[in-house]
Amino acid sequence: MSSVLAGISTLSLARWQFGVTTVFHFLFVPLTIGLGVLVAILQTAAYKTKDEAYERMTRFFGKLFLVNFAIGVVTGIVQEFQFGMDWSRYSVFVGNIFGAPLAIEGLLAFFMESTFLGVWIFGRGRVSARIHLASIWLASLGTILSAAFIVAANSWMQHPVGYTIDPVTHQAVMTNFWAVMTNSTFIAAYGHVLFSAFLTGSVFMLAVSAYHLRKGIDKGAFAKTAKIAVVVTVLASVATMFLGDNQAKEMEVQQPMKMAAAEALYNTQSGASFSLITIGDLDDKPIFQIRVPHILSVLATNTWSGKVQGINQLEKQATAKYGKGSYVPVVWLTYWSFRIMVGFGMLLFLLSGVGLWLVRKGRLEKSPRFLRFATWMVVAPFIANSFGWIFTEVGRQPWVVYGLLSTSKAVSLLSPGYVATSLIGFTAIYSLLAIVEFGLMVRLVKQGPDLTEDLSDERIPELIY
Repeated sequence: MSSVLAGISTLSLARWQFGVTTVFHFLFVPLTIGLGVLVAILQTAAYKTKDEAYERMTRFFGKLFLVNFAIGVVTGIVQEFQFGMDWSRYSVFVGNIFGAPLAIEGLLAFFMESTFLGVWIFGRGRVSARIHLASIWLASLGTILSAAFIVAANSWMQHPVGYTIDPVTHQAVMTNFWAVMTNSTFIAAYGHVLFSAFLTGSVFMLAVSAYHLRKGIDKGAFAKTAKIAVVVTVLASVATMFLGDNQAKEMEVQQPMKMAAAEALYNTQSGASFSLITIGDLDDKPIFQIRVPHILSVLATNTWSGKVQGINQLEKQATAKYGKGSYVPVVWLTYWSFRIMVGFGMLLFLLSGVGLWLVRKGRLEKSPRFLRFATWMVVAPFIANSFGWIFTEVGRQPWVVYGLLSTSKAVSLLSPGYVATSLIGFTAIYSLLAIVEFGLMVRLVKQGPDLTEDLSDERIPELIY
């Protein structure tokens, strides 16, 4: 093991481990949030209309929601252990601040969602229909609140506010909890995260509905869920793009290096153009580029000829402020992760637009090309979400807490062998979980709703087979 790890630092291994566990966990979070709201909408429709098709779809998508929720909980608990295991010096520095929103998330949001989810699972036939409906809405609200406190903690790392540094312990100490929860970075990021989650859930529902419409299975019921999913996808895709644009403007003010790296802009420009794609070196003379004049200035400053700071100038400013070192993130990864996120987001907007046009024409379930396209697009929001978080975290480097604590000073003092062992173990376990999750979800999707089930039967349903 020692010969294999020669030249590999604890920091590099800890980064890889945190990256693997974080990206894997975040595959489930947006789907849980989005699908929870959509299941609540379906149950509301069933309650209001007494239509058995909506009741059938509530139970069907409810099963998928529960499987995803369960895997998300397991991976989320492991995720929080990372702070004490590989990033203990980070935990010591920010524990007085970071611990508060995480504790509230666990004590309030998680208990709320798990409690009311239990009522929803086991309460059918034992509580009134109105209370049973309220339980899924409250469980969904719990997932939304859970995300709020997690994003608030992450936003403090991006833009520290409401704190002071203890002169004796040199730890960050919270002075204003309200400032942390109203952080401008949090407000911009949370809306973007929340609507991207709604987008993930709606695209997933649309893809599953499209698959069954193509197969001719329960077409009446899946036509209803497909139309609901299209409407939510339109609203969520527009909101996600709008809020992402606001977040970019906030980022240019608070983390201009991230914006410069996202564009591979090495020198400050006014009226800066945006490169759609670059082939070749990002920091030299590329082989091929497609650029749109002034668009980067519009994205960053909301003005046609606004000044966008370059990497070289920002590096000099950071060196003068923080001392010698490199303050430039991995440019190629920041550049391409941003474009993958935006590119798949635009594809989802296209999907929603075409879907809405077909709904208005009454041709949605009769359009095999669109249904096939919608089925394959199920992977698009997961790719966009993953690369969005990669961009957010990689672009902040070399800081783990922007301007206060560098990543190299946050890692635990462990030998590379210990971290490598846990990295291999986590990767193996998570790979197994991925196989189980994917296999179970595919099986449930292909199995479809139980068309022989007596929906008037109020006994406790077996939600997961």
